[in-house]
Amino acid sequence: MNFSAQLQHQINFKTKPLGALGKLESLAFQIGTIQQSLQPQLRKPVIIVFAGDHGITEAGVSSYPQAVTQQMVLNFLYGGAAINVFCKQHTIDLKIVDAGVNFDFPENPALINHKIRKSTNNFLDQPAMTASELELCFEKSKALIKEIAENGSNVIGFGEMGIGNTSSATMLMSVLCELPIEDCVGRGTGLNDEQLSQKTAILKQAKALYPSLTSPEAVLQTFG
Repeated sequence: MNFSAQLQHQINFKTKPLGALGKLESLAFQIGTIQQSLQPQLRKPVIIVFAGDHGITEAGVSSYPQAVTQQMVLNFLYGGAAINVFCKQHTIDLKIVDAGVNFDFPENPALINHKIRKSTNNFLDQPAMTASELELCFEKSKALIKEIAENGSNVIGFGEMGIGNTSSATMLMSVLCELPIEDCVGRGTGLNDEQLSQKTAILKQAKALYPSLTSPEAVLQTFG
């Protein structure tokens, strides 16, 4: 019997009707497969929220100003956001990372300062980041994950905060998946029809400026 069959047998023959736990059973199978264990365990779960500002907000793609990013980070730090409640209820360690907020936060033991720069560039004018800035993002994030893993965590979740983030996500999805902007763009923070049309037009204009991106890293550097 191969490992997958052993794991499924282990799940099926718990003291319960077959399939009675529904989605939990498929999750248990997935986690067991990842860990290659018939008794998988989630140890010291952590959620990391990366916060950063996006230069494309200058073009009017969001209904909220860039300053909302810093306000939300402060909300995270003072325990007032939904993610704080979720983590508290489920005993998950929450880490907040300043990866590029356009604001200088005071020293706070709950904030990890990995600021690469204050906001990305407006990708209507130039790539969001330089190649060296992108590499620094990778280096800092890898070091953080390594530190968390060495402290005993084997499950890490990720979140993000930054006004303009759905515009960046739209560009990444559109270019990497070779999809039209219209199939990827959304209302973000609650845009009305007119604002959504404006956002779509702006992002289509931006995509046309960079027709020759050939690697995921180049796409991330340009629009991330």
